Amino acid sequence: MAIFQPPVVDLRGKRGLVVGIANEHSIAAGCARAFAAAGATLAATYLNAKSEPYVRQVTDQLECPLVLPCDVRQPGQVEVVFDKLRREWKNFDFLLHSIAFAPAQDLRGRVTDCSAEGFGVAMNVSCHSFIHMAHLAEPLMPRGGCLLGVTFYGSERVVANYNIMGPVKAALESSMRYVAAELGPKGIRAHTISPGPIRTRAASGISNFDALLDAAAARAPEHHLIEIGDVGNLAAFLVSDAAKRITGTVIPVDGGEHLLA
Repeated sequence: MAIFQPPVVDLRGKRGLVVGIANEHSIAAGCARAFAAAGATLAATYLNAKSEPYVRQVTDQLECPLVLPCDVRQPGQVEVVFDKLRREWKNFDFLLHSIAFAPAQDLRGRVTDCSAEGFGVAMNVSCHSFIHMAHLAEPLMPRGGCLLGVTFYGSERVVANYNIMGPVKAALESSMRYVAAELGPKGIRAHTISPGPIRTRAASGISNFDALLDAAAARAPEHHLIEIGDVGNLAAFLVSDAAKRITGTVIPVDGGEHLLA
């Protein structure tokens, strides 16, 4: 008699929160699709009323039972989301944090000229919100779980026009490592995924982004750009039990571009 073997990436029975879907082309959307395809039940957030219809184009297809507003710049909104998860689900298994923001004048200017206010906003939205969500997720992951952030190689080397987001993403990566170490005894793992350049709404704020895309495709050993589904496949593996002994990593998915000096 043949014995049924579940797939390596099997998220049946798991529940996760996806933060950062902007539209159907965003990295978080690609991850949400991969989570759902592997059998997970998802909750998701949207930034505001203007963005909600674009988010629901994704979440409706995935039959997400919870779709909630969440602007991390607004006091109390993150807490409301996690309180809803506690009341509806009692606990959950994984979180994807895929949000980043810097005021335009600070993002497009030199790091040397970044204002204290702009730096604070960028750090709060792009980095501290991950720490805050880890804090709120901890009591809701009694069986362990996985926390994912999204970074970019501009955190470790200078990328033209990435500017203040480079230091901010470096802070996110370092924060992830400390979170992984602190929550590891409870079985909660943490990672940041580092995709190569992808044409998303968030990336549109970076000056000369088309040139960055062309350069990435030319440099990568595979000589083509990655897609949001590639990021989603990695994310689904990382939150699965197949990766339960892996934590504290920054994992590139960029066609090998990170190999080259």
